[in-house]
Amino acid sequence: MDAELLTNKDLVKLQKDTFDYFVKEFNAENGLTADNTKKGSPSSITAVGLALSTYPVAVSHGWLTREEALKRTLTKLRFFWEGSQGTSGNDLGYKGFFYHFLDVKTGKRVWNSEISTIDTTFFLAGALTAAEYFSGNSKEEKEIRTLADALYRRADWNWALNGGDTVSMGWNPEGGFLKYRWEGYSEALLLYVLASGSPTFPIPEKCYAAWTKTYKWKKLYDIEFLYAGPLFIHQLSHIWIDFRGIQDDYMRSKAIDYFENSRRATYIQQKYAARNPRNFEGYSEYCWGITACDGPGPATKAIKGEKIKFYDYRARSVPYGPDDGTIAPWAAIASLPFAPEIVLAAIKHFNDNYPEMTRVYGLKCSFNPTFQDKAQNKKGWVSQRYFALNQGPIVLMTENYQTGLLWNLMRKSPYIIAGLKRAGFAGGWLG
Repeated sequence: MDAELLTNKDLVKLQKDTFDYFVKEFNAENGLTADNTKKGSPSSITAVGLALSTYPVAVSHGWLTREEALKRTLTKLRFFWEGSQGTSGNDLGYKGFFYHFLDVKTGKRVWNSEISTIDTTFFLAGALTAAEYFSGNSKEEKEIRTLADALYRRADWNWALNGGDTVSMGWNPEGGFLKYRWEGYSEALLLYVLASGSPTFPIPEKCYAAWTKTYKWKKLYDIEFLYAGPLFIHQLSHIWIDFRGIQDDYMRSKAIDYFENSRRATYIQQKYAARNPRNFEGYSEYCWGITACDGPGPATKAIKGEKIKFYDYRARSVPYGPDDGTIAPWAAIASLPFAPEIVLAAIKHFNDNYPEMTRVYGLKCSFNPTFQDKAQNKKGWVSQRYFALNQGPIVLMTENYQTGLLWNLMRKSPYIIAGLKRAGFAGGWLG
């Protein structure tokens, strides 16, 4: 397949269509961004952090004016700074962290959701991105920097340790700390960097080492790498941090860096789909992307004489599963910086073979050619929703591939630098 037929102009159009989600799916009064396009969807604080991070990209391309991006950014940061912090369950957050899901209109906690350490991490990453981008001397740009700094300083990472060496996944007023911690390689790479770099409540240096001790190194399809099954794990922290050429103790022992690890994980995904051990429809060297995404379930259907369990929104994983034949194009696209030689071909395949996947905000979240209803859709199930968690990485990782904009901004962040160094990173651009 000739990936050269996919031009830079094509990528920018995909970015622009995808970014429009963040233009329209939000409340202008408080800045809250919807988690997804389902009617009545709440906001997730990760969606807010991704929106904050996309604004510099939008301004650089002329999709938003700097003034409009500044206004949207201030609205968001003011809302989160001014929101109450406490233990009642009616507050916006506690100890500098925030509830995972908030009502878009009122900003109130919904679904009895938890105070989420990882989702707060992504929100704070967006705030720090804004602080680096809006570096001017106007009153408004200075306020953005002040608010972002205050929000980051307020997060009490030591509290989030809950007496242990690894960070808790969250807390709620009904039951206290959740029983699970951030252990095993995951998107918490960014969390541990921010927790380590805090000027007010940094976690002890031993905590990062305690986390990396829970890693699992594996060999799949003759490729050795730091294992995580869903592809998003190998991508999300890389939105904000350029891991090329910098290593912590763990990666020094393996003689690679996290960027190279993500490149290997991307190739493992392609190889898994090409082998297609479960004989799902559509899987090939050009059609892959197995990660957290929407799905056609919950349902069980007999396909070619075999019962297959289909899931709804689920973190799908290779090679051990769960895997129900659902492909998420965004997962392939978000690996563009790591392996453009195979990602560009995958994007072209999606465009050429699944035009029904493209609608108002670019490529839909996911599709499943195995889950077919011949009376309705002979090419299989297609998600009817867009999710902020899918849209953001498409915009931001495509930009990192093209210009390195997010990476270059965050290389200047004193907190990112401090966090990386306290976690033991050295080399490359860290000097």
